[in-house]
Amino acid sequence: MAKVLCVLYDDPKNGYPTSYARDDIPTIASYPGGQTAPTPKAIDFTPGALLGSVSGELGLRDYLESQGHTLVVTSSKDGDDSVLDRELPDTDVVISQPFWPAYITAERMAKAPNLKLAITAGIGSDHVDLAAATKHGLTVAEVTYSNSISVAEHVVMMILGLVRNYLPSHQVVLDGGWDIADCVSRSYDLEGMHVGTVAAGRIGTAVLRRLAPFDVKLHYTDRHRLPESIERELNLTFHPDAASMVPHCDVVTVNAPLHPETEGLFNDKLIGTMKRGTYLINTARAKIADRDAIVRALESGQLAGYAGDVWYPQPAPADHPWRTMPHHGMTPHISGSSLSAQARYAAGTREILESFFAGTPIRDEYLIVDGGRLAGTGAHSYSTKS
Repeated sequence: MAKVLCVLYDDPKNGYPTSYARDDIPTIASYPGGQTAPTPKAIDFTPGALLGSVSGELGLRDYLESQGHTLVVTSSKDGDDSVLDRELPDTDVVISQPFWPAYITAERMAKAPNLKLAITAGIGSDHVDLAAATKHGLTVAEVTYSNSISVAEHVVMMILGLVRNYLPSHQVVLDGGWDIADCVSRSYDLEGMHVGTVAAGRIGTAVLRRLAPFDVKLHYTDRHRLPESIERELNLTFHPDAASMVPHCDVVTVNAPLHPETEGLFNDKLIGTMKRGTYLINTARAKIADRDAIVRALESGQLAGYAGDVWYPQPAPADHPWRTMPHHGMTPHISGSSLSAQARYAAGTREILESFFAGTPIRDEYLIVDGGRLAGTGAHSYSTKS
């Protein structure tokens, strides 16, 4: 029997919910392009419940224990005395979310001889050292597409929030004021602006589709060019790389995976080529942007605003400069962890576990590393170059 270690974020401060704002959520059977939503044999949770926190347990306990497996759930993941480090040596499967990542480093793999499978409940597996995973024969899987649309919606919200100066204007109301001139002095229309995405995979393309009705000019760069039919449908302008795209844009959104080719991409040099007053949105990974370069660009006015929900490390320390820099719209890493998304990535996690324990193939679109190499979605999205 296997030991499954699940690393999840803490429960709400006032305790695990006993009721919710809505009684149900829409049922999503498939995603754009035809991929079906997760199809486990069964689920032991109510869709729309809080599953991603410790007490939610991704709805896995009844299933795993009924099969004779052991489930350990914790939020303690950092430091040598963390529960993660104490439990990992005899763990067979580790599960975590991008929002509260269990960093599975080469050092941790070396201390976990039984570890066979690392699952990301959601999308984005860069918290696992993929190069080390290939050497250790570790299978890495994620629930591809489960929360892509969730993130795309968050991107559109953040773009509008920055361009329309929504958050400071809302704060005026909370403070009891009616300072219209102060609110509108940084407020613009999105209509007519040039918006570009760095990467046009599932999330990037979904962002482009959602922005098209706003009558904006759409740009993208990706190492895999989109079909001509999609470029024509959305009236897209393709650029071979980010450096050639960003000088044309009023808004840039980052929707690329983190790997050696994207780490530190938005540094002083690249930001310096952008139009003064550009808005930058990053819901991908924090390390794609140079932390201090972002602060400098906001303070100088080179960037009019920066919004995102990805930080490094996660959780971010209280003194992280992105908490206090001007003109930002940062959130904790929540874009892909809506209650709607949780139902899908919890179901997908169970589907992966069912395949793993039955010895049957894990869906190819869920695979990141398998058999000592990048596989499935991982072969398309990631790089193990150092």
